[in-house]
Amino acid sequence: MSTTAVDQNIDLKVSKLADNIIGSEIIKLAAEVNEKIKKGEKVYNLTIGDFNPKVFPIPADLKKAIINAYDEDHTNYPAADGMLELRTAVSKLLKERGELDYKTDEIVIAGGARPVIYAIFRALVDAGDTVVFPVPSWNNNHYTYLNGAKPVLIETTPENKFMPTAAELKPHIAGANIIALCSPLNPTGTTFRKKDLEEICDMILAENVKRNAENKKPLYLMYDQIYWALTHGETQHYNPVTLRPEMKNYTVFVDGISKSLAATGVRVGWSMGPKKIIDKMKSILTHVGAWAPKAEQMATAVYLNDLASYDTFLADIKSKINDRLVGFYKGFQALKSEGFKVDAIAPEAAIYLTVQFSLHGQKTADGKVLATTQDVTKYILDEAQVALVPFYAFGSSTDSNWYRLSVGTCKLEDVNGVIENLRKALSKLS
Repeated sequence: MSTTAVDQNIDLKVSKLADNIIGSEIIKLAAEVNEKIKKGEKVYNLTIGDFNPKVFPIPADLKKAIINAYDEDHTNYPAADGMLELRTAVSKLLKERGELDYKTDEIVIAGGARPVIYAIFRALVDAGDTVVFPVPSWNNNHYTYLNGAKPVLIETTPENKFMPTAAELKPHIAGANIIALCSPLNPTGTTFRKKDLEEICDMILAENVKRNAENKKPLYLMYDQIYWALTHGETQHYNPVTLRPEMKNYTVFVDGISKSLAATGVRVGWSMGPKKIIDKMKSILTHVGAWAPKAEQMATAVYLNDLASYDTFLADIKSKINDRLVGFYKGFQALKSEGFKVDAIAPEAAIYLTVQFSLHGQKTADGKVLATTQDVTKYILDEAQVALVPFYAFGSSTDSNWYRLSVGTCKLEDVNGVIENLRKALSKLS
């Protein structure tokens, strides 16, 4: 049998959606970091919104339950909306730890948070609709694009910890179909103050009073709380439905075990919201086939039914994450006190620290001017061997000098090494 080589001169047309989709800035940066590591360079890679399983393993009881589930041959298709055992366990978790009351038919299980977000957009957003979201934030621009919707980006400020306010959102809600919010926020690790979230909820409710009177499609809120269990210190997580029960009609949540249990690869996420919307999301996910594996679902159900074990694991992982975040925060404050043009926002939640490098215009030892954020990012990577993600990768303006620092793959002893490398690199600038 003969084979024909692909003719490289043929222009293989693809869909407009595929042709115009934007690649991930984070993946681009990761490729550069990985290239350095392949060459044997020692790089502190603080870019990844993930966990190193050797540093942050999943709960031992969850791992054992997954193995048991495969031993018990839970390898066929799961229920379309998720195994009842897991939806029951999630309902209990939400009620007893999250102050949220959702029945099993108001919950849908999926293969992590990404399919949940995709299904929410597909269920609520038509082509041409308007999606309002703050920046920096994770991937809202891409999901908006995939739906053929119109994005409205609200650039937030460090003065408010990069969390949006009702005043910032209000000018844009009259024509909006969905507001996409996240708390604790990826990439900043900061959270909503109670008053700020209450004001946003009141604004959405007031808008929907008008729309209901005119028989118009409601203004919905997608509330991503995938990091809600990972709060640190005195930080308290708030959600719109507990603060304003009427918001239950308009709120669809993004949630799961990926972050709280360091289980990003286990792929168990869920959404809860009004039954009609959850049913539509179930249908969408059925056609996509984006279910969480049945064995992992059954194992997660077993694990979440023991909330005492869950609490013990959370206390341990939060302590370890917090040690790293606080270590980096103190390190940046020390550098700042030494006169270097850096800063950081005190950590509140998740696995992220928000840090600043105000280095635009400074010169390197060989006389090169750091004119752009890309220049600064490259200098920190090349000279300090520290990889961070600039906020423009999360939709902020390209001249923003703020960055996400992730500790999920970081050993505690790395903290001092990173700060010392930065000190040496910053000392070379003028």
